Amino acid sequence: MNYREGEPIRDTKAPEGPIEERWEKRKFAARLVNPANKRKLSVIVVGTGLAGGSAAATLGELGYQVTAFCYQDSPRRAHSIAAQGGINAAKNYRGDGDSIYRLFYDTVKGGDFRARESNVYRLAQVSVNIIDQAVAQGVPFAREYGGLLDTRSFGGAQVSRTFYARGQTGQQLLLGAYQALERQIAAGTVTMHARHEMLELIVSDGRARGVVVRDMVTGEIESHLADAVVLATGGYGNVFFLSTNAKGCNTTAIWRAHRKGALFANPCYTQIHPTCIPVSGEYQSKLTLMSESLRNDGRVWVPLRKGDTRPPAAIPDDERDYYLERIYPAFGNLVPRDIASRAAKNVCDEGRGVGPGGLGVYLDFADAITRLGREAVEEKYGNLFEMYERITGEDPYAQPMRIYPAVHYTMGGLWVDYDLQSTVPGLFVVGEANFSDHGANRLGASALMQGLADGYFVLPATIGDYLADARDFGPVNEVSVAEAEIAVRDRIHRLLSVDGDRTADSYHRELGKLMWDYCGMERTEASLTKALERIPELREEFWRNVKVSGTNEELNQALERAGRVADFFDLAELMCLDALHRTESCGGHFRAESQDADGEALRDDEHFAYVAAWEHTLEGPVLHREDLAYEYVTMSQRSYK
Repeated sequence: MNYREGEPIRDTKAPEGPIEERWEKRKFAARLVNPANKRKLSVIVVGTGLAGGSAAATLGELGYQVTAFCYQDSPRRAHSIAAQGGINAAKNYRGDGDSIYRLFYDTVKGGDFRARESNVYRLAQVSVNIIDQAVAQGVPFAREYGGLLDTRSFGGAQVSRTFYARGQTGQQLLLGAYQALERQIAAGTVTMHARHEMLELIVSDGRARGVVVRDMVTGEIESHLADAVVLATGGYGNVFFLSTNAKGCNTTAIWRAHRKGALFANPCYTQIHPTCIPVSGEYQSKLTLMSESLRNDGRVWVPLRKGDTRPPAAIPDDERDYYLERIYPAFGNLVPRDIASRAAKNVCDEGRGVGPGGLGVYLDFADAITRLGREAVEEKYGNLFEMYERITGEDPYAQPMRIYPAVHYTMGGLWVDYDLQSTVPGLFVVGEANFSDHGANRLGASALMQGLADGYFVLPATIGDYLADARDFGPVNEVSVAEAEIAVRDRIHRLLSVDGDRTADSYHRELGKLMWDYCGMERTEASLTKALERIPELREEFWRNVKVSGTNEELNQALERAGRVADFFDLAELMCLDALHRTESCGGHFRAESQDADGEALRDDEHFAYVAAWEHTLEGPVLHREDLAYEYVTMSQRSYK
């Protein structure tokens, strides 16, 4: 797959000056819309997880007329509910040396110096407000004996800045956002459409002015128009088929926007989470995450000897390799996810893995139970232990958990400026759907932080600057609406007309294995080249032989899946191209040709200190580079030793 170089791209919205003053400076410079005029303006929000739900609720409370869409039967079922371990904030309640600057630095370093300084510093600033907002909503964060909010540690940090609600933090935060959203629905400022899937972006006179959606129950194709569109549709990790994402998570909304002119940034930056229940058979359709918070008290180890198949209790301590503690003594089991994942892969590749196929390592709580007592461990992690036992049939209080890395999160996404606006005017992108804050690797407990920062605080402060010009937008071009609807209907008709003999899921599984093998934890020029040869062949076969039963005019999950898989084929090709062109290793993107003597990721700052923002054209992808400049941190080889 060939590409050509385009003009460089630059974020023109981020103010200059001292980094700690930039967000306040931008908020003051942004034009305001008076309350009476807000009632005349409309905003579409697609996705109602933490980012979308908080954005829709806040925009509704500000007075805008909001129309929200989700494909679930309720916003409460958004994938944000699956986030377990916690949410970061620079409150420094522990007095252990945390600060806004330290959270900023840890995040930039954790992303392997491939994120924007301005965005990350703002995220750290806003983090302190998120906790107050959530507490005011009644989110039941864990508390210490004296009643103060409790915190724990997460990977990539040496301070305890992660606020949590047992192993249900995402669920509790989502319920807070959901209650705020329902309040606005009752007030009439938000109109909610559940069981609707966005299938096309409507662009009129160069501006995002609406979406085409399919009612997933009746099959009706509907167009909805507004003055601005917000995408909060999450990440694209399900391109790998097996991931920790919910089965419904997909790339369709952001991919449709990409094809309408929104640049797609850093698609190869995918995160492998080290703490997942290993694959147990071909029948599986997804994987289960065990929270990173478990690495606070659990110790990761494998046998010292290759091929040691003894039960864990029969292996004495001096015959165990606590490899994270050995290799990274300063951070131990709390190294960042990319580091821990590659280390687990390495020991398994050496033949020291445990469990079926040797694809697993132990996460052992014996020391914690001895030190703290079972009751204290149960209070912290009880629901996670119960979930593990239900899935595996093994009691983690009596024997170590078995874990192995799996695809979890995507740091790439649609390119946005400091205002969270894409390259299509009027199209704003929040949460995991954009690329903005995590660089090449997200630190644990930062996804909830970014989603709520974008939805509650950033987008509501910046979207008004765009909507201040709404009186000049003019009516939506009817031809643009008709063309978008026709494109959706044609695509659906094409999928239903193939009438082959393979299901979309079978193609998705084959694509996912290809991506895991050739563009997974480790990539090489040879593997990526092979993937780029095979993906077009598999896509062509899909369009020639996929079987989509039923009709459009009904609830048809086979049709839903087929449309999403078709978009995954196109995205997978761009991911592999992005990974192939970036010959350095950084964060979650590990090129085997670029590693130091210790096997760690070796960056090439001279040639790759930029955001790779890809444009879709009929002639092929066009690469636009956004150079990354660092004023407040010094780019250096990451070390957690």
